[in-house]
Amino acid sequence: MYIFNIISLLGGLALFLYGMRLMGNNLKEGQSGTLKVIMGKVTDNPIKAFILGLFVTAVIQSSTATIVITSGLVAAGIISLNQSLGIIVGANVGTTVTGQIIRLLDVSDDATIVLRFFQPSTLAPIALVLGVSMIMFFKFKKSDNIGGIAVGFGILFTGLLNMTSAVSGLQESGVIDNLFASLGNNPVLGYLVGAGVAFVLQSSSATIGILQAFSTAGDISFKVVYVIIVGVYLGDCVTTAIVCSIGAKTDSKRVGLVNIIFNLGKTLLVLVVVFVIHKLGLLNGIWDMHMNSGSIANANTVFNLGSAVILLPFMKLFSNLSCKIVKDEVKPAGKYDDKIAALNPVFFNTPAIAFSGCYDCLDAMLKASNDNIEKSFTLLKKYDEKLYTEVADEEENIDHLTDCVDTYLIDLSPHVKEELHVRIMTEYHKVVKEFERLGDHALNIADDAKELSEEDIKLSEEALRELDIACSLIRQILNYTFVAFEKRDVEAARHIEPLEEVMDDLRNTLHDNHLTRLRDGECSVKAGILFLDVLSHMESITDICSNIGVAIVARVNPETASLAHTYISSLHQGGDTNFNEEYLAAHSEFFTRLEEVKQV
Repeated sequence: MYIFNIISLLGGLALFLYGMRLMGNNLKEGQSGTLKVIMGKVTDNPIKAFILGLFVTAVIQSSTATIVITSGLVAAGIISLNQSLGIIVGANVGTTVTGQIIRLLDVSDDATIVLRFFQPSTLAPIALVLGVSMIMFFKFKKSDNIGGIAVGFGILFTGLLNMTSAVSGLQESGVIDNLFASLGNNPVLGYLVGAGVAFVLQSSSATIGILQAFSTAGDISFKVVYVIIVGVYLGDCVTTAIVCSIGAKTDSKRVGLVNIIFNLGKTLLVLVVVFVIHKLGLLNGIWDMHMNSGSIANANTVFNLGSAVILLPFMKLFSNLSCKIVKDEVKPAGKYDDKIAALNPVFFNTPAIAFSGCYDCLDAMLKASNDNIEKSFTLLKKYDEKLYTEVADEEENIDHLTDCVDTYLIDLSPHVKEELHVRIMTEYHKVVKEFERLGDHALNIADDAKELSEEDIKLSEEALRELDIACSLIRQILNYTFVAFEKRDVEAARHIEPLEEVMDDLRNTLHDNHLTRLRDGECSVKAGILFLDVLSHMESITDICSNIGVAIVARVNPETASLAHTYISSLHQGGDTNFNEEYLAAHSEFFTRLEEVKQV
């Protein structure tokens, strides 16, 4: 009963597809940290872009992933639409590498002992043993990642072996031969079958691999293979275009459309060239020839590479056509739209790139909050309505960035598996709220400065000089916070806490000094309330910096994360020599300056 062969065939297909996805995901996971850097440096040289697209696709085993990543980089403004053209062509050629690997099915049992090690029946168990060993018994950096690649490779070939075994069982029934004979007699049907299977499986590599598996048991001729292959090109690129278009900006949609136009051109080119050459009698020798796994892989590579060479000079024309089809969206540009555009769902399967976009937004938030804090300090000395408006407007931008990053991190969470990425996710979830709070306190200080101006309330010269000392200390703390976050510098993060402790002492002292001025009548009650309010916001700013520093330390030293309160307490209780020395030095410096203020 051939029903069991069909069940075995479907099971083999499931293993093959899962193995390909597992291998591809681990390859992307292992390499995606550098993908954005490499792809972001693409020049306008289409040859370099072509080589890059080919290389990246060969590494991550998916032209769809490469083009989707490219569309995200275009949307983020990291590369232009024109820079992406060569990558698109290269990605389509790079996808043929999978077929060249699968041609190992052709290695026979009477081959040399070295070649027999490359037979799928030998290679699959070797890859599985190595992969499982890496995952279970080794714990060095990327060991799980490397093991996942090997396991995916082993599962892929195990699935191939299952499929070839199943179709061999079906061979006796004549079903396979009859199927491909009918496709040979009806090229349009063969084209639609290739397009349909590639669209459903969302992978041209997988579809070609299935065709290679069928070739081991059925009589598949060149006249059948070439129409199926060109159909595959269309089915795969339609899926890619759909993914590129979901929630995407204009140029991102155009990347997917250019890929469709290129593949339609490639399909038409292959069909016309093969038809002409066949009519000239130059393909008579191979037209009805049985195609094996290797010859199918070669045909696919030749079609792709030949089309790339011929069509690459026309890619600018394809780009212009996509611009005419997909019109520019007219909407007001926001200050940070370019950074927000990098928060693209297409990067969810490459978390390293997704986190890179988050980092750029968070860095912009930290800089904006710091600038607002500095402007609010300026407003305390001399109020300016224009400067206040700048602070208020930038605070809205900070809030918008916060909402975008927070939402993106939540949506990204289900896709984060690797331990390092989990730690980064935890850090970013913490700091995004802290950066927003920095901006909030900057606006609160600016509001106090505005109230002082509107009600014509004057702070005493001594009070202003004391606040100036506090501002100087805060600038030091913010500088360490900047370095700690931007450079992932744990040592810089450790400098924050002793200075934050000095700020607590300074705040208490300034609070007492101001109460004395109130009692002595040197300052009005309203001025005193606003002074203490400003002082409270300043202390909160340093507390936030302390939280940011702890989050950065916890990313590098995970054990600190669950013991954050204990970690801080131990520092404040004198449990760390470096902390004690830095605290005493800073305390002496700033309180000496405070004594000098009293003597003026």
